[in-house]
Amino acid sequence: MNTVKQRFIKVCMILGVIVAPLVSTGDGFDAAEEKVLALAKAAISLRSVRGEGNETKAVAALFRDALLDGGWSREDIEIVPLDDTAYFIATWAGSDPSLGPIVISAHMDVVEAKREDWERDPFRPIVENGYLYGRGASDTKFDAAQALIALIALRRQGFTPRRTIVVAFSGDEETTMHSSKVIADRLSHATLVLNVDGAAGVLDEVTGRPSYWSWQGAEKTYADFELVITNPGGHSSAPRADNAIAQMSGVLARIAQHHFKPELNDITRDYLTQSADLEPDLDKAAVMRAFVQDPSNPEAIAALRRDPALIGVIGTTCVPTMVDGGHARNALPQRVTAIVNCRIFPGHEKAAIAEALRRIAGQPNLHLAEINPEYVVSAPASPFDATFVQAVTNAIGLAFGEMPIFASQASGATDSMWYRALGIPSYGASGTFLKMSDDFSHGLNERVPTGHIQASLVYYTTLLATLASD
Repeated sequence: MNTVKQRFIKVCMILGVIVAPLVSTGDGFDAAEEKVLALAKAAISLRSVRGEGNETKAVAALFRDALLDGGWSREDIEIVPLDDTAYFIATWAGSDPSLGPIVISAHMDVVEAKREDWERDPFRPIVENGYLYGRGASDTKFDAAQALIALIALRRQGFTPRRTIVVAFSGDEETTMHSSKVIADRLSHATLVLNVDGAAGVLDEVTGRPSYWSWQGAEKTYADFELVITNPGGHSSAPRADNAIAQMSGVLARIAQHHFKPELNDITRDYLTQSADLEPDLDKAAVMRAFVQDPSNPEAIAALRRDPALIGVIGTTCVPTMVDGGHARNALPQRVTAIVNCRIFPGHEKAAIAEALRRIAGQPNLHLAEINPEYVVSAPASPFDATFVQAVTNAIGLAFGEMPIFASQASGATDSMWYRALGIPSYGASGTFLKMSDDFSHGLNERVPTGHIQASLVYYTTLLATLASD
């Protein structure tokens, strides 16, 4: 019996779970792995992209059928159409209805992918050389399949959760997040959210073995602001002092040169502290530790701001990303627009950042407004919860072996944002491991390694059983 199977049996003995259905036969555990791949491939083959032909509803139906086959009743599963997509909610009732539920969060939609750009058809999944290829492989249909198969395994093993477990998969996380908000509002009574969106583990580039794992406890708010300057214009032969292009150039230069106040929270403190221990560049490691010790240290701040991988960790960033102006080569511009993209440190409201941008711009005739404010919401960091940290540490250790485990903060937005805005602790806690060089989420030739599925099932069953038994 391999090590993964041994760990799984140990977990089940600890939790009082019946292991026979999964591992009593020679191919029982392997069959669970095959189910993960089959479910993930079937989901990837469905083009769940916003717009005409959106097949997100079909993905939801696929997941529904998997749960029905796993023992759920139709009364406990909802597929709710919304706009051109749908969201999916399935409930496994716990024995103690007084306890708030645990939510397993993921999204069924994917970013657009064009066949002519890929080496393989993005919607014809294939396993080659130890990788599953296809749009949604790493973001996030593979992990959704792993979590569902793990949940089904627990149910078939006779496990009875004390706390209700709710599967809640959104249908437009990559675009409007309309369904994401609706789901969070519906589940505002939840106690905890486990978001399986995106790989949380890192594999060594040379050996391919697990190197470290991080749980996501916070994310920066995403906000786009449109800046507009209008002027009467006129003939280019008669220049004016209030040239809209010149004015906007000054505004954008001031914004680009501005640095928001450096900050720490419990999540980024843990990340910087433990990442420093793994950092081969000793000077960089020293800078990280110096900032943790004193977030006002000017030398440490300057060094971290020079590092593209770390500048976003220590505070809010706002950068100009688009500009458009002028209507003729021989005319003064009448209108100039620019887009400034901000990644806002947890705990700050978008309105406060907008006001800061107006102040930094220093241009009286500037109009500034957020684009699509309904798509994102300001949210605090999740608490550094000792019970959760211990649960994921134990689960990862049993599934993959001992390794560094620490918190992280994402620069992009996920469905967790909507739960955190309601005061519900939400943690990114995927069971997938990737080499850094294999991360092609949102990019061409997206893929995910398939060599750790059994270990991931151990991880998910362990974690879910532990938290749902609390």
